[in-house]
Amino acid sequence: MPRARLEVADIFRRYGPAWRRANAGHVSLSQLKVMSAIEACRTEALGGHVAACSKCGHQHIAYNSCKNRHCPKCQGPAARDWMGARAEDLLPVEYFHVVFTLPAEIARIALWNKRAVYGLLFKTSAETVVTIAGDPKCLGARVGMTSVLHTWGSALTHHPHIHMIVPGGGLSPDGTRWVASKPGFFLHVRVLSRLFRRLFIEGLMALHRTGQLAFFGNLNGLSDARAFAAYLTPLRKTEWVVYAKPPFGGPKAVLAYLSRYTHRVAISNQRLVSASADTVSFRWKDYRIKRGDRMKVMRLDTNEFIRRFLMHVLPDGFHRIRHYGLLASARRKVNIAKVRFLIGASTPEQEPPPEGDPAPLTLREPCPCCGGSMRIIETFRRGQVPRSRAPPREQAA
Repeated sequence: MPRARLEVADIFRRYGPAWRRANAGHVSLSQLKVMSAIEACRTEALGGHVAACSKCGHQHIAYNSCKNRHCPKCQGPAARDWMGARAEDLLPVEYFHVVFTLPAEIARIALWNKRAVYGLLFKTSAETVVTIAGDPKCLGARVGMTSVLHTWGSALTHHPHIHMIVPGGGLSPDGTRWVASKPGFFLHVRVLSRLFRRLFIEGLMALHRTGQLAFFGNLNGLSDARAFAAYLTPLRKTEWVVYAKPPFGGPKAVLAYLSRYTHRVAISNQRLVSASADTVSFRWKDYRIKRGDRMKVMRLDTNEFIRRFLMHVLPDGFHRIRHYGLLASARRKVNIAKVRFLIGASTPEQEPPPEGDPAPLTLREPCPCCGGSMRIIETFRRGQVPRSRAPPREQAA
């Protein structure tokens, strides 16, 4: 993919230093690390390698990636690698996409308690689906799911929600047969919504009782148990947003979807329009518009843009992709093999390992001049200058 004309890294490099000074003492170490990683990504600061075409001799320099999960430039390769590992787990059944969203009142609490509240969101959304699917009145089966956390809306606002991909069926309680869901239908979303609401509020109350929630600013009063209970009371009666999209058009469509969602970050470089010391402009989708063109251009104060981007930095070590039920990591391969046997499906063929030179020496992307394979002929560490330095116009972005 060609380099975007404007990148988040450019904004951080140009206007990040002033933003850091203005917000000193109010930025977490994790956020500062993310800024530094994005600024250094694919630059001389991280070292790199020189690649040469095995056919025409074309050479170019490629600098190393930061591999930070919040970096817009690093998620494409990471998604490809992750999807390659997941392809063998797909089953020849319908897959459903279920979304669990937190109300704005809860999102305000989550912003200052990310690890606790996001973790609760994962837990209760999975428990909701497992419980309802296991009910004999619904599906009566043990199901599995892959859950992905997104914390943003299209305008970079704080909007925590779970995207859940669920096979349309599960194992019978005794594990002897596959129980398929009705064609085009998985579970009633209203039933899911109400159980999710109850489980989440109960879990949030438990976090409060055990002192695992912190409150700041105009929420400071919620430290009191009675005030917190009163804050949650209206939310027990409102409808929480849980919805299911139509089933995917087969396993390949599931892979295509997951490759777009699993490693997405708050904003891609392709959505950026312009940036100055005063304003950053970017494209966003207005979901309030039901028909016609929903894409618009938003203009934010540059400092506000940086603040919104960093608002979505996850706590260190927090997993944003999780598997539950039949797809839980400990028993995933055994369960998938069992399901395949029960539905009479064959195991996907694995591509044989490449022969000859080790794979890491050959780049994925072919030569831009002739399409030949590009081989790494030199590596260099951060701060070093490659001996076989390519002309500037041929350097890779």
